[in-house]
Amino acid sequence: MTKPVIETTAMIAGMRPELQDAEFAFVVWPHDKAWPDGTRASCMEAEGLSLIVPIDAAPAGAISMKCITLRVHSSLEGVGLTAAVSDALAQSRIPANMVAGYHHDHVYVPSNLAEKAVAVLLDLQQDAGK
Repeated sequence: MTKPVIETTAMIAGMRPELQDAEFAFVVWPHDKAWPDGTRASCMEAEGLSLIVPIDAAPAGAISMKCITLRVHSSLEGVGLTAAVSDALAQSRIPANMVAGYHHDHVYVPSNLAEKAVAVLLDLQQDAGK
């Protein structure tokens, strides 16, 4: 297992954004219904259970999202990676939904903007590595 990166510039320079093939949707899910295969994340909110599910399991009209995994093993105590990524995407008018896992951060963007988002993140990574 690799040691987590904690320094901001090192996290950004090492993020290696990787676009995942599958498409997903953020949905509210009934508590008494089994989660669909391929569910990526959950969050219990006051309004109900939110899941990130494969687009095929989402109700009609759900926004199709692609996941970009930031391949750096960012520390849970690291500061600034999420802010830098969301700021760069916001400047390019790309909505971003950040999800942190233990090993990596994941950015969910509308499917039609995914390639553009990867290009923005690769530019950010390159600038940090200078």
